[in-house]
Amino acid sequence: MQENGNLAVLVVDPNQGMRTSLQNMLNLAGIGKVEYAINANTAIRQLQRRSYDVILCEYDLAGGSGEGQDGQQLLEDLRHHRLISASTIFIMLTSEGVYDKVVSAAELTPTDYVLKPFTVDMLSGRIKRALERRSALLQAWQLAAQGKLREAIAACRDGAAAQPRFAADFARIRAELHTTLNEHIEAAAVYREVLAERALGWAALGLARTLFALDQVDDARAILDELLVANPRLMAGYDLLARCLEASGEPEAAKKVLEDAVEISPHVVRRLRKLGEVSLATGDLEAAEKSFRQVVSKARYSEFRNPEDHVNLVKALVVRDDVLGATGVIRDLERSLRGNPALDTCRAYANSLLHDKTGNAGAAVAELQAAVTSVRAGGATSPGLRMELAKACLDHRLDEQASDVMLTVMNDTHSGVSVDQAMHVFVNAGRTDMVEGMGQQLRAQAQILLGVADEKRNMGDVRGAVQTLLEALHIAPHNLQVMVATAGGILRQVNELGWDHPLGDTAARLLDGIQAQDAQHPRLAALQDEYQATRRKYGIAAT
Repeated sequence: MQENGNLAVLVVDPNQGMRTSLQNMLNLAGIGKVEYAINANTAIRQLQRRSYDVILCEYDLAGGSGEGQDGQQLLEDLRHHRLISASTIFIMLTSEGVYDKVVSAAELTPTDYVLKPFTVDMLSGRIKRALERRSALLQAWQLAAQGKLREAIAACRDGAAAQPRFAADFARIRAELHTTLNEHIEAAAVYREVLAERALGWAALGLARTLFALDQVDDARAILDELLVANPRLMAGYDLLARCLEASGEPEAAKKVLEDAVEISPHVVRRLRKLGEVSLATGDLEAAEKSFRQVVSKARYSEFRNPEDHVNLVKALVVRDDVLGATGVIRDLERSLRGNPALDTCRAYANSLLHDKTGNAGAAVAELQAAVTSVRAGGATSPGLRMELAKACLDHRLDEQASDVMLTVMNDTHSGVSVDQAMHVFVNAGRTDMVEGMGQQLRAQAQILLGVADEKRNMGDVRGAVQTLLEALHIAPHNLQVMVATAGGILRQVNELGWDHPLGDTAARLLDGIQAQDAQHPRLAALQDEYQATRRKYGIAAT
């Protein structure tokens, strides 16, 4: 276990007296490397520069003023933007009076809570306990961070046997690793093992998540209904239940679940954003406006403000015929988010919505063209907003601009949007005539990428070749030539550089796909033999 003298600690507290008191306590506990942040924004900036072993964070960072983020919102940002690792110890400091508000955000998983007032012995005891847990789990975390997921799973098994008091922690990590590998059946088995020993909320929630991923939505809902009766403050349960209801075609029920969750825990921006989106989809414009206003207001103090929140609010106001209110939101967007890389796109798209509402089609087209120009220049917007922009371009017969915007979505391997989903934008707009043209462009791009991959392979850059092949596969997932080339490239990489489980799984799926498309393909048998030989070479058990 790490010695206290080597620990780096960040204290996040706006009160000078409390910072001094905490430094004295930490010094008495043998911890001398202490740095400070007076609010969430300064903490984020420090964490962007370096890492800390322990973060001691006051819940009421606004000092009762209501201005700025609280500790709960800070933790949300740190986890969501991966500024702290799984091994970082995050301890929330709070008074008994607001403790219920803190634990209502259980999905954010701080390491521990310490209620004020507390003594040196109490604080050092909590830190010691957290360090013992971290020491036990560290190998599994490190292997996972290195992408060695199978080795991490094995480390969890060994760790649980060697240190049974952390068995539940190891089981949780193991299940999450199986989920990362898309092994939802294996993850569900782990969660069921835990639940057979003890009714733990996180295990029931994890089981529900795996069942949802397996399209067993009704079973997931049944677990969540029971779980939330027993654990009414397990907020992530509400979020997942809302997703289940949406998947079952019950958006009104999903909205009600999210409203209940916001009533209990009103500070989580992503939940408020989701409530706004569902409200807009169900036609509850008043609720949509209220939610998006809260998102804009609460995110104002975050280092990670998203101008798309303003766009969402503009959409709600425009549909409600509040042109004046929408104009004010756009002004606030321009004033408060200067320098944000997505500002130009969001401002132009929001203005186009406003001009459409007021019947100024010419101005709307000009703003849409400006938004597309910004996207072409690399404006950092979400795939969802770009797809909306493409739809708006199609509505105004800006076909070339719509195609350009959709190509940025389809070429983005991290967008989470498949080519088939992207093509449906044109189908749903009644523009099936454009689908074949887009398909030709994508096939041409895939051919170019195959040539680039060949060049990289000839230069000895095996990893680079595979990355390029995977890009080609993303934009042409059913192209037999791309599938064969990618499978071959992956097998070459793992043969030369070592087995990689995710790549191995991708190769197996590609071989199955090639078999389904052309069982007599001249390269199929050789690739299948090479795949099995590679597995044997590295001692990978047959599936």
